[in-house]
Amino acid sequence: MPSTTDRFGTRAVPAPAAAAAAADLILILTFAAIGRDAHARGESVAGILATAWPFLAGAAVAWLLLRVWRRPLALWPAGVAVWLGTVAIGMALRALTGQTVVLPFVIVALLSLAVFLLGYRLIVAIVLRLRARRRA
Repeated sequence: MPSTTDRFGTRAVPAPAAAAAAADLILILTFAAIGRDAHARGESVAGILATAWPFLAGAAVAWLLLRVWRRPLALWPAGVAVWLGTVAIGMALRALTGQTVVLPFVIVALLSLAVFLLGYRLIVAIVLRLRARRRA
């Protein structure tokens, strides 16, 4: 697995893990921005971050507890773990901080974040499989 190195040549985060973490971050922020826009709450950076932080925290916990960096682009178990961790922990944090947690929102979050967090991993899996077939 290719990895990045710092200026001293020491090994840093593997490139696929950094790319997957960045993709997860961007997609969760996108989810929050779309949700805020749909409810006419404005698209300020502070507002988007206020909406996104519980889900970002959930994703971070999933990454750490399940060591997602080992196979960050795998649909199973990494993708499913990040998706479910993001939603479950995100909703729990929203509830604990007095934010809205209603069934329709939970369903929308489950579906939207499945498309976002599992979707790109599925595309990567298909592309890698097609490349492997061409080489064989």
